[in-house]
Amino acid sequence: MDTTTATVGGLVLALFGGVLLLWCAAEVRLRHRVRRRGVATVATVVSEGDEHGQLDSAPLLSFSVPPSVGGSGECRIAGLVLTRPRGHTPLRRPERFAPGASVRICYDPELPSRVVLAAGEVSRAAVTDLLWSTLGAACLAAGAGLLAAVGG
Repeated sequence: MDTTTATVGGLVLALFGGVLLLWCAAEVRLRHRVRRRGVATVATVVSEGDEHGQLDSAPLLSFSVPPSVGGSGECRIAGLVLTRPRGHTPLRRPERFAPGASVRICYDPELPSRVVLAAGEVSRAAVTDLLWSTLGAACLAAGAGLLAAVGG
């Protein structure tokens, strides 16, 4: 393999792997923080009118927030929030997320649109996080290996 190609390939793989690992760590930390410190409530899965929204594996959720949520000391009126949960990435939407179904969630009181599914609603989240982290680590190792082979 040409030295330039190996160097560029190693840099690209190492950069991709490092960014993927950082993203995985930040996403897992965010979801755990929202589950620990967030407000627990029940949301309703909303039916989506467009076909692109129906193809998204994360359901569109609707829930209401009390007047005191979402501001820095200011008085807000109660509102309805429409959002998708973070960290939900199966290939197909499970049947339990059919329109009209109730789902337990936790939301960030500072930013009510930041929602995660409650711990009991998530299946195989640790496996998915491990898969993405392993992919990032493998890319990082492959890139470092290519760079080491070029340098040595």
